[in-house]
Amino acid sequence: MKTYRKDGLVRIELVLNGQRRTGACEPRTLLSDFLRHELGATGTHVGCEHGVCGACTVNIDGVAGRSCMTLAVQAEGCQVDTVEGLNRGQDELSDLQQAFRRNHALQCGFCTAGILMSCSDYLRRKPDPTEAEVREMLSGHLCRCTGYTNIVKAVLETAAERRGVPHGAGLAPDTAGHAEPGPAEPGRLVNA
Repeated sequence: MKTYRKDGLVRIELVLNGQRRTGACEPRTLLSDFLRHELGATGTHVGCEHGVCGACTVNIDGVAGRSCMTLAVQAEGCQVDTVEGLNRGQDELSDLQQAFRRNHALQCGFCTAGILMSCSDYLRRKPDPTEAEVREMLSGHLCRCTGYTNIVKAVLETAAERRGVPHGAGLAPDTAGHAEPGPAEPGRLVNA
């Protein structure tokens, strides 16, 4: 059972991106707010605050989860990984982040942190996904900018590279029946 301090706050200790961290918060504090405001992990974005958009996704003990639907006290003693923990060093992006950059898989970037965290968990569990499977996994994320096509490319490219397929080689054409839009017809909006 959790013990409370005299000021009514509860002490939370967890491992954040490989480092033991401690903070204090009210028992009702969401993990997303604890990470951002108490521990300074501001890469975790909060969008809908209802678990729908996926922007706040982090990995808790290796499993992707919505930090806006998790109380900070539930993460006591857990390993929590955020987008800040994906890079390999101070200035080196992970292979997944590099693929997102190469494929222009982000625009405004607000949803990207959560998508990256879901994709990192997904690729650990499913190293050889099909395009349809990646699209299904991404269905739990809302992105208003990209249309998902370049995100799917980046995930498939990362999976292929991790299996030893050279960058850009062997990527299957779109097999899920999602046609790329052609030139816009007069009076027709594309990706509206």
